[in-house]
Amino acid sequence: MPAEPRLLAGARLAVTTFTTLPVRAGRIDRPVAGTAMALAPVVGALLGALLAGVLLLVGALAPPLVAAGVTVGVGALLSRGLHLDGLADTVDALGSYRRGEAALEIMKKPDVGPFGVVALVVVLLVQAAALADLAGRSWPACLAAVVAATAAGRLGVTVACRRGVPAARPDGLGALVAGTVGPVAVAAGAIAVVLLAVPAVPGRPWQGPLTVVAAIAVALPLLNHVVRRLGGITGDVLGATVEVVTTLVYLGLVLSG
Repeated sequence: MPAEPRLLAGARLAVTTFTTLPVRAGRIDRPVAGTAMALAPVVGALLGALLAGVLLLVGALAPPLVAAGVTVGVGALLSRGLHLDGLADTVDALGSYRRGEAALEIMKKPDVGPFGVVALVVVLLVQAAALADLAGRSWPACLAAVVAATAAGRLGVTVACRRGVPAARPDGLGALVAGTVGPVAVAAGAIAVVLLAVPAVPGRPWQGPLTVVAAIAVALPLLNHVVRRLGGITGDVLGATVEVVTTLVYLGLVLSG
């Protein structure tokens, strides 16, 4: 049987990594992993379209905050809660002020510490509040905003997996994907997400793209700090990146002034 084409295998891996959709995993190796991480914003955009549909549908039947809460819950369900788990583990490790293996051991523990709990509460509250605001916009703007935010969160993973970024462990997801994405794929993903964000804020076509750029700009030094503390990236770090960038974009899209 001929080997599965890398693009198709990468698309499969991207879907199985970032969603719970019932897609059978195919060939898995570092070249395929690089393709999957490059395609992460595409998966994020598709997931965002689904979540925007949930927000608009529930928002037509219930108050905006209820619709927002349901949408956040569906988003966590469709990602198995892995990104939220990664956020909690990463923040707990950073909050311990330990480095290297000592910090990685904290990330392996099944319990969630106080730093992780606070991070989860803040992220979920901000996302729900922002979605409640977005639910009051026209459906094209709401769709663009949710799609841009979820795609930007996965663009953060693409950036985190760029060449030159090491893995913190010799095994696991981080070792598979670290350093696998080239600069052309990073730039293409960034341009695509910026364009998706143009209609997100009615009357302000610049605000969505600027928000995406600003969120990635904030995430980069945070990623660099994590790499210095841990020695590289892990699957938990990628999950944390998704949630941080997504939340920053939601926040930027509802700012007025």
